[in-house]
Amino acid sequence: MFMTPLSNTEIEAYNAKGGAQAESTDPKAAQERFLKLFVAQLNNQDPLNPLDNAQMTTQMAQINQVVGLQQVNETLKSLASQFNMVSSIQGAQLVGRDVVSDGNGVVIDDGVARGAFNLPAAADTVTVELLDAAGTVVGTTALGARGAGLQTFEWPLGSVDPARVATIRVTASANGQAVNATPLALHRVQSVGLVDGSLRLRTDGGTLAYDQVLAFL
Repeated sequence: MFMTPLSNTEIEAYNAKGGAQAESTDPKAAQERFLKLFVAQLNNQDPLNPLDNAQMTTQMAQINQVVGLQQVNETLKSLASQFNMVSSIQGAQLVGRDVVSDGNGVVIDDGVARGAFNLPAAADTVTVELLDAAGTVVGTTALGARGAGLQTFEWPLGSVDPARVATIRVTASANGQAVNATPLALHRVQSVGLVDGSLRLRTDGGTLAYDQVLAFL
């Protein structure tokens, strides 16, 4: 009995089957399976109604599609693996550095508090208050004039007990008008790792995704 050209439905069914098998086989094996089917079709075609050039081109395109998709998938997997490796190497260089994120907190080293905040506009006076966990002010310092954008500060604590410092409150003004300052969180990076393929920074204040970092100091 002669075979007719493969229909789109048959081709799609084969592709679906081949795609599932591709996960456990290499592209060469998939190509060989498809070629065997194609050769069988040529050997059994109706001599009175052979495949024309357009039909043969379509069949060959299907072969390339099956093999090509598998090769693309393998390439993407390889690129993802290389990207993760590079990210880990670059991330390791952040260990010991301070990073800024949304939130509210300071890093304290050798009796010096380091913090950050954002100003939407320049201010001629900026005051920072250190607060304990209950919101009580445990220290105040004037920073003077600061420009717009991300700002950092260092504050020798002196007699202030570092264990009491939890958050900061920032007030600012320009020409007597209040400037809405936003406190930010400063973190010290302790280690770096990959979680589900994404870079994570483990800090003294918890774990941060790489894209949560506003600035590296």
